[in-house]
Amino acid sequence: MTAPTHEQEPASGTDIDDEVLGLLRRADQRYTTGRRKLVAALQEGDGPLTINQILDVDDTLAQSSVYRNLMILEQVGAVVRIVTRDEFARYELAERLTEHHHHLICTSCGDVADFALDDRVEATLDRALHKAADTAGFAVDGHRLDLLGTCGSCD
Repeated sequence: MTAPTHEQEPASGTDIDDEVLGLLRRADQRYTTGRRKLVAALQEGDGPLTINQILDVDDTLAQSSVYRNLMILEQVGAVVRIVTRDEFARYELAERLTEHHHHLICTSCGDVADFALDDRVEATLDRALHKAADTAGFAVDGHRLDLLGTCGSCD
């Protein structure tokens, strides 16, 4: 089994819009102005965002349509929901649209921050994960690594 490469270049805004458009079209959905603005807010945000943080990034978005559009974008594979121990889910663009990364999740406040490993470490991790999956007869499509702990603000 070949380990996936994570050395892809992140898509530009236009490329991301093209990818999201394709994902939505395959699901017979439209790339509406509200969905474009939501994707732009997720691109602009610093890491995974709660709905309130999305609304802070773009205050022209209506909260009710953000909920609905996030659900559709998640269903088509453009957005990923990250659930933490607090009451708020966080959302980010799927890695297929950005670049491979992992998360630091604070188990106290629920904050989520992105981090990336250097290519050598990522390749070593991929090999180890694929070896474990092969042993279990499991076919790997990719991996996510979430580190749980306490952030600097909650220390």
